[in-house]
Amino acid sequence: MHLKAAIYTFLLISWFNFSVAPDSITTPQTLKDPETLISSKDSFKLGFFSPTNSTNRFLGIWFNNEKNSSSPLEVVWVANRDNPVKDSSSMLKFSDDGNLKLIDEQNKIYWSSNVSFRGNSSVVQLLDTGNLILLLNGSDSIIWQSFDHPTDSFLPGIKLTFNKSLYDTKTKVQSWKSSTDPSSGRFRFVSLPRDQPEFFIVDGDKIYWRSGPWNGYLFLGVPYLRSEAESGFSVDNHDNTVDLSYELANQANYIWYEVTYDGLLGQKLWDNSSNSWEIGWKSLFSECDVYRKCGKFAVCNPLKEPICECLKGFTPENIDEWRKGNWTNGCVRRTELQCRVPGNKEDKFLQMKDVKVPDYSHWTSAPKDDCQRDCTGNCSCLAYSYFSGIGCMLWTADLLDLQQFSTDGADFFIRLAHSELPGHGKRKIIIAVTVVLSALVSIVSMFYLWKWMRRRHAIATSKEAYWQNILGETGTSNDFQDLRLFDFTKVVDATDNFSEINKLGQGGFGPVYKGTWEDGQEIAVKRLSKMSGQGIEEFMNEVMLISKLQHKNLVRLLGCCVEGEEKLLVYELLPNKSLDALLFDSEQQKLLDWPKRFNIIKGICRGLLYLHRDSRLRIIHRDLKASNILLDEELNPKISDFGMARIFGSKQDEANTLRVVGTYGYMSPEYAMEGTFSEKSDVYSLGVLLLEIVSGRRNYKFMEHESSNLLTYAWKLWNENDMFSLIIPEIVNQSFEGQIFKCIQVGLLCVQEFPEDRPDVSTLIFMLDVDDVKTLPIPKRPGFTRNKDSSSAEILQNALDNCSVNSVSMTAISGR
Repeated sequence: MHLKAAIYTFLLISWFNFSVAPDSITTPQTLKDPETLISSKDSFKLGFFSPTNSTNRFLGIWFNNEKNSSSPLEVVWVANRDNPVKDSSSMLKFSDDGNLKLIDEQNKIYWSSNVSFRGNSSVVQLLDTGNLILLLNGSDSIIWQSFDHPTDSFLPGIKLTFNKSLYDTKTKVQSWKSSTDPSSGRFRFVSLPRDQPEFFIVDGDKIYWRSGPWNGYLFLGVPYLRSEAESGFSVDNHDNTVDLSYELANQANYIWYEVTYDGLLGQKLWDNSSNSWEIGWKSLFSECDVYRKCGKFAVCNPLKEPICECLKGFTPENIDEWRKGNWTNGCVRRTELQCRVPGNKEDKFLQMKDVKVPDYSHWTSAPKDDCQRDCTGNCSCLAYSYFSGIGCMLWTADLLDLQQFSTDGADFFIRLAHSELPGHGKRKIIIAVTVVLSALVSIVSMFYLWKWMRRRHAIATSKEAYWQNILGETGTSNDFQDLRLFDFTKVVDATDNFSEINKLGQGGFGPVYKGTWEDGQEIAVKRLSKMSGQGIEEFMNEVMLISKLQHKNLVRLLGCCVEGEEKLLVYELLPNKSLDALLFDSEQQKLLDWPKRFNIIKGICRGLLYLHRDSRLRIIHRDLKASNILLDEELNPKISDFGMARIFGSKQDEANTLRVVGTYGYMSPEYAMEGTFSEKSDVYSLGVLLLEIVSGRRNYKFMEHESSNLLTYAWKLWNENDMFSLIIPEIVNQSFEGQIFKCIQVGLLCVQEFPEDRPDVSTLIFMLDVDDVKTLPIPKRPGFTRNKDSSSAEILQNALDNCSVNSVSMTAISGR
């Protein structure tokens, strides 16, 4: 009886030992698939698993609650994440040097702890924290632990250490590749070099999310995650490193974090009612949490529509893209800062409340009362903020990743020009004056009209010899008698008080706005800027010239407005923007096939011929370029911007000027270096434009095959008989090959170095119409292509240094 009892007891103990999985194995034991280790309090399990819809096997650690949950395994660590075993033959065992290794039946190693140590290890144990540890034989010394090598999860007790001066890629939490593939994915949780500790999720080498700086108990970008609440974060800032750790503030509520395959940092907690893990917090509550969603100098507010808004004093850099919801380019300052410019009012600071402060702050030790003073005294300082636990933060670069919170954000102070502060807006004054004096509008308009006409008469009288020299027999003192004059208040109403949303562009002349008359006619309004380098002479020049010109390939001036300091030109609105907007954009240029491009070339030539030979006035444009060619709804070209144009007498062939104006890359050599201009200088600009249309590349931003500009490259290919390399691939078509080659040859004829070698426009049009290219002259070397001597580029630069170069020229009017 006693023997039977002993045997029964032995069997019972043996059954219990083998049915209850241990939390450790010792040498020479192994853990074979599908065996498991379970931590002493049943919290975690180490074993082998296959993701959904996969036969690959991985060694991992997961929460031991799968019996009470219908959810998939919540795996928190994977040993061989990037090296799966293809079948169920693998095992975990000790190697001869005491390391752990995962091998298959052919003894192929899929993973190893791979540490060096003295002595022998004898125990591997799974703790109730989820940490797998390798212990030195006969001691409690930890040789290796999984907490030092996290995968996608961040558990209580893990400490991440980052190098403060480097882009740290060694210590990281990295997402799975997909929800069913544990291999290393796109997103990593890292710390980047900043003055104050903050943490990021990066997608490859691009920032995807930012926590904001740590102030001792919260991250300024996630103010609802506080250390005294349930998050339990601790950040230790050392000289060269920063440590991030996490402990449970409330042991009754288990919380952990993971970086998901789609880039979220998620907080997970156990819900007893549903027996499942629930999302308690996630890094992306809205689009505003995506790093720099609104670009530079803009703030994101998820409670507004649209969510992005330029900061006070700033306007969208690309209004067309902004309207489409593409805010990546951000905003630009509307009024330049004055800092300490003598005679100007000082810049001021505008307060924003409850915001996520921008990235790239500079920390200073200044007390709160001195923080603004430090920023004010530094002309490079754009903004400042003071927050308890951090101190004074200054910003000297583009303000990125600003977000508006409802509560608990920081007070942020942005530097603005004095005129941009509330109560100083000129547009508000204009609106107020317009309302108060609405009954006197007609009287005021008549007064200004009389004053302007009197002033114009005075100019004509005092400069009679000047105008006679320019106009010869073609002009009179009544040059503007047929021009329509618009009331200023009417233009204000049409443009919604020059609203930023109606702004089409900005150039040397000033801003251009879209407007709509009461009858529905759309217009484009140029407003002469007080900051413009162009003045009343250019304004009057353009008004006089274009009011006399009527051609389908010239933009049409509807009228003007001159009241006090306001000088406005009102044009027809062309819906397809300027040629450069289509020609040099990688997506938009696909809209221009060769027939459209050839039609544009011929239209420009016809417009230029009208200016040179067929109009009542003989005009030299002096600023012909892609941005000054506007396109109507059918992509027909119209030459615009006549502020730099000059009138020639009927017997005049060329003229000289001490003030060179125009755009680098389009100016002929004799004009750029000697100030001599003629029809042939316009032809040179036309040749540059023609080569740009064929190649889809800018002349002055060109750098390829050791060529300093497009002309040098085109000349090189011409001599190598390789014109195919110049042609943009989108227009390559055997049917048009001869026509395209002819345009390249004509373009090279137009840009020849000496003006007498260039064809006039009427000859050029004839060349474009002929079928036999063998009858065309052979081009000579273009200007600015001599690379071996003192270099025309060097000569040109010296000339430009002593000239007035209008790098933007007049604004290219563009529709939405």
